[in-house]
Formats: sequence, structure tokens, C-alpha cells
Amino acid sequence: MRAKRRRGDSGVPEVNLVPMMDVMMSVLTFFIIISMSMSGLNIVNVKVPLLGDGAAVVERKEPKKLIFGLTQQGKLLLENKELSTDQMAQAMVKFLDENTDGVVILKADSKLTFDKVEDLLKLMRDVGGDRVSLSVERQSR
Repeated sequence: MRAKRRRGDSGVPEVNLVPMMDVMMSVLTFFIIISMSMSGLNIVNVKVPLLGDGAAVVERKEPKKLIFGLTQQGKLLLENKELSTDQMAQAMVKFLDENTDGVVILKADSKLTFDKVEDLLKLMRDVGGDRVSLSVERQSR
């Protein structure tokens, strides 16, 4: 009997892809880092005018404001005078007709529930549209 020899080498060369993948990942990482660092640069070469070199300065006008107050007791105030909601609506219509860029602001007491404030804001929105705001103050730390 002849002894069977096992051949470990089949004669077909094998390609090891792991080193090639390592190199490709390194190159890809390099290009990602470079592209991220270049995106923060100012590539456009434009000289903008400097303020104070005779350039025209456009002053922004502050819009006129009509400020209503809402006390903790639910009283509606305009210039420290108590109003009804009908009088408020009339004052708003008159103010907004006279001041096309004017805004209406509601300053409500912080101890009021938002439900009471929301009802009045809805009424004010119906009269003044998108020119009605609720005033808030930044809390000191």
C-alpha cells in the first residue's frame, strides 16, 4: 500500500486582505480629519467694509410698544388704569392702526396660572395677530 500524502498547500495563492484594509482605513481617517479641519476656514476672499470708515450706518429703529399688565387678581391694566377686555381691544386696534410696525406686549404677574394668561393672549392674538408678545424676565442666578 502506498501511503497517502496529505498536501497542506493546494497550490492556489491566498491574498491576505487585512493589511490592505488597515491602510485604507488609515487613509480614509486622514482625509476625514483634513476635510473637517478645512471646513472651518474662510475660503472666500472677500473684504467687508469696516464700520467707521465713512460707511453708511443703518440705524435700526425700535418698534413702538403698547404694554398691558395683568395683575395677580386678574385685573387688566394700561398705564396703571384698569380696563375691560373690550377697552383693551379698542386700544389695540387704535395703536396698531397708527403704528404699522408697533408691537403689543402683555406683562402678566408671575404668580398667575398660565390658563388665565393664555385666555387673554388668545383674545389679544385675535385682535393684533402676530404682533402680540408675552413679556418674560430672565431669572437671576
